[in-house]
Order: sequence, then C-alpha cells, then structure tokens
Amino acid sequence: MNVEPLTSTDLDPSPLRDTELVQEIQFLTARLAAKGNNYANKLLEELDLNVRQFSVLALAASALKPTQREMSSYVALDPSQIVALVDTLESRGLVKRETDRRDRRSKNIVATTEGEKLYKQARSITMTAEDHVLTDLTLAERDQLRDLLTKATL
Repeated sequence: MNVEPLTSTDLDPSPLRDTELVQEIQFLTARLAAKGNNYANKLLEELDLNVRQFSVLALAASALKPTQREMSSYVALDPSQIVALVDTLESRGLVKRETDRRDRRSKNIVATTEGEKLYKQARSITMTAEDHVLTDLTLAERDQLRDLLTKATL
C-alpha cells in the first residue's frame, strides 16, 4: 500500500475554508465521502477493486443474499450500474447470481469463496483508508459521526 498521504492542502484548501459553503452539511458529507473514496480507491487498486465494487462485494459477502434491486436501493446507484458492477465481479469469479426463492424473476448476489477472501482483504484496506481520512477524530467522535450518519441516511 504505497499511497501518498494526504497533505494539509488536500485537507484544508484555505482560504476557501472560510466561505459559507462549509456551513452546508451536504457539502461537508460529500467532501468527506470524496476524500475517503479517493483514498480508498488508491489503496484498493492493489486488489484490482474500487469502492463501488467493494460495496457490492461487501453486500454479497453478507449472509443476507441481497437482490440486485435491493443493492441498487441501498447504495443509491441506478440498477444498470449495479448490473455492471455485478457483471465485473462475476467475471472475476468473486460473486454469483442465484435465483431468489421469493421471486424467481429476481437474482440474489452471493459472494463466492474467492469473493469472501477478497472481501476480507478489501475490508482491511477500507478500514485503513477510514483511519487515515478520520485521523483527527477520536474513536468516540468517529462512533458519534457513524451514529449520526446512520440516523440521517438509513
């Protein structure tokens, strides 16, 4: 994982920090997501993954066996984008489509054994990226941020 650390300029592009935009929660959450995703994508390159693929793989590796439609709704991506992500992961042998027992027209996305192994590696990498991006927050502040974001988004 040879990735350049974020510089103070990346973290605080003054004098823009003093604009009214920093009062906008949507801007701040989008900025945090962009910083986190950019850094995680750099780290995930070593596994030939990106954040969106990781998200689909993480859901597929859960015991829930989500459908493509459920994934689309949960990660807020267009269904066609989920199909493309699943296709990519499936072509690498990381996930498979199974017929949904509740609705034979739907497909559940399930991680293969190889996919589960790669997910565990990728999860470690995304946690490293999270630690890096949130380095100025205490563990209690991170937990509070996670709780607030969960409350606002789920």
